[in-house]
Amino acid sequence: MAQAPATKKLHRAAISLAARFGLGRALVQTDSEAAALDLRTSGPVRARRETVTFLIPLVGPHHVGDWEAVTARLQATLHSFLVQDNPNWRAVICCQTQPPLPDDPRITHLPFDDPTPGNDKWRKLGALYAHLPALNLPPGYVMSFDADDLLRQGSVSEMLTRQVAGGYLVQSGFVMDHATGDVALADAPSLAQPLRKPFWKLCGSCTALAHDPDQPASVPFMRAMTAHEHRMFPHLAALAGRRLTPLSRPSVLYVLNHGENFGARRGRVGFKTRFVQRFKLTDAANLNAVKTEFPAP
Repeated sequence: MAQAPATKKLHRAAISLAARFGLGRALVQTDSEAAALDLRTSGPVRARRETVTFLIPLVGPHHVGDWEAVTARLQATLHSFLVQDNPNWRAVICCQTQPPLPDDPRITHLPFDDPTPGNDKWRKLGALYAHLPALNLPPGYVMSFDADDLLRQGSVSEMLTRQVAGGYLVQSGFVMDHATGDVALADAPSLAQPLRKPFWKLCGSCTALAHDPDQPASVPFMRAMTAHEHRMFPHLAALAGRRLTPLSRPSVLYVLNHGENFGARRGRVGFKTRFVQRFKLTDAANLNAVKTEFPAP
């Protein structure tokens, strides 16, 4: 299963405008757009959101050179959940081989046995979303999360305290080059830094979508949305009536060049390495936040 291509920006604008007047169906070109319009008719999630569920597709050991390094990074990701000051979260890891996991009932493994050759990340995401009904979740937020990213302390608490209707977008986040130790702030462009990129354009761990298990169109939409690259997420969420609200501070740490990055296997981290060098942090406040609020296990 290949990643679904992004739709053209002009088409995104046209279908978004048409959807406001109930005419979006005439412009549907992708499964994700059709699923978004199906969910749009369900209306917002009105029940209180009680939990955040993280869905993690983990690369199989046959695709990597150092399985122990992969599982060590997964442990760091899970540690960033375990130290959250709000305990109301779940994490499901999908992989052919069950990795070592902390002894915590909130963390589970979903076996994956699809033998289709090639990149299986999106098939694993599809399996994770298909598995959601079996978790018997209350209304909450669902966030696909890469197995080598870290969540900032307090992020679960912010999501469940603010209770935004559509979901959250990681507009601001940190990007670290493991090879050099340098860290950059990814955020919306500003007058001072007009070429800076928001975090959601760089990393897939960027969207926590409101989910009500009683809305049958919710799971099919999230499954279709995450078949695309993450640059499509805000557009599709808004088309589905799940407009995203930025989290209040840099909330995810994305680590590059650690040897087993998914992007490196696709030859797509060079521009991100250059991004880190161009927007490298020098202020003590942000550098200290990286050290203290993304704690290592």
